[in-house]
Amino acid sequence: MAEYDFDLFTIGAGSGGVRASRIAAGHGARVAVAEEYRVGGTCVIRGCVPKKMLVYGAHFAEDIEDAKRFGWTIEGKSFDWKALRDVVQADVDRLEGLYGETLSNHDVAVFNERAEITGEHEITLASGKVVTAKYVLVATGARPHRLDFPGAEHAITSNEAFHLEELPEKIIIAGGGYIANEFAGIFNEFGSKVCLVNRGDQLLRSYDEALRDRLLQISLMKGIDFKFNTVFESIEKQDDGKLLVKLSGEEPQVVDQVMFATGRVPNIEGLGLETVGVETGKNGEILVDEFSKTNVDYIYAVGDVTDRVQLTPVAIREGHAFADSVFGNNPRTVDHSCIPSAVFSHPPIAAVGMTEGEARNRLGSVKIYQSDFRPMKNVLAGRNERSLFKMVCDAANDRIVGIHMIAPEAAEMMQAAAIAVKAGLTKADFDATTAIHPTMAEELVLMK
Repeated sequence: MAEYDFDLFTIGAGSGGVRASRIAAGHGARVAVAEEYRVGGTCVIRGCVPKKMLVYGAHFAEDIEDAKRFGWTIEGKSFDWKALRDVVQADVDRLEGLYGETLSNHDVAVFNERAEITGEHEITLASGKVVTAKYVLVATGARPHRLDFPGAEHAITSNEAFHLEELPEKIIIAGGGYIANEFAGIFNEFGSKVCLVNRGDQLLRSYDEALRDRLLQISLMKGIDFKFNTVFESIEKQDDGKLLVKLSGEEPQVVDQVMFATGRVPNIEGLGLETVGVETGKNGEILVDEFSKTNVDYIYAVGDVTDRVQLTPVAIREGHAFADSVFGNNPRTVDHSCIPSAVFSHPPIAAVGMTEGEARNRLGSVKIYQSDFRPMKNVLAGRNERSLFKMVCDAANDRIVGIHMIAPEAAEMMQAAAIAVKAGLTKADFDATTAIHPTMAEELVLMK
């Protein structure tokens, strides 16, 4: 008789948890997963995937206007928020089903309920069922951070933004990171009056300054309002359902919605970590080593709950590496350096490697190459919106240590460019590559 009910019990069926469970099962492990909400996690259910669908929908607002200069006449245009919302949620349902099928096809037992570690190698489900496992993997992700001030309970987060009954005529978004800027662009393109409120003095702190400045300029030109060094004092719900918002140093204003996009908090509450002595950090993150192991020998954690790099592809890699290491007799770690990322703002930003400031601090002497241009489509459309590509090189050896861009389809171009940076290619390698003309991507090999 087996010593444990399962070889692996995974708490959380998001991207990292599903990948780890599937791979572990493929290695012959007996695996179970507990998920209290919906299989698929933040990315699939209430994050990157539905958000990108909204971004696609928002782009049509400008595309329809630009189409006039390309000879198209579009009469009777209108936007139906509910139609887009519902078709997006229908596709989320489809994807959730596929994730469930993946687990089922690999004979992973799925418990659609909350799970808590209640003893050594012991997990208790919300139904009262108690099971044991040789290894436990925590992959519970993170949730939106909520501000604390009078009336803060009237604000929504990105979770609720996908389910709004009506498109807000006016919305205030709190935050300066990628979620805040993405939803600011989305709602603005859908016709909402958007005000982005940030307690600091800059947007997207981890991105290169030149790109941040360019996004701010373009966003202002598109009609988005920004209030920096500003904090919320209160929100009061009015009889008609609207919200009276008081901000520091500002006149009170009435809006339809307030949305918090001020970071994400690891989901560790109620997991029973303290029962077995799992160590956590100052922000509540589960502390792990390079193999995703906690200080408790049989408990591991991957993804956003560890707050290493909060990106879905990183969680997937961590989950895969964990399963290979523990069950596949192939110990391996995940390299968290030089990870490409994107902000699906309007226009989008993409980056990999060091910013100019980081490179100067670490390397001392650097060379900067730039291309500042209007994409051909913008020129013909009469849209005065410039793109910017920036390459940061180590002056000592010509090696490219960072590429940064703000442009239509920046993320699509960056995926290939990131390979070159990760591989340690030089500016000369890019210069030796023939351009594909006419494209925006050719600027990558033509920068001066």
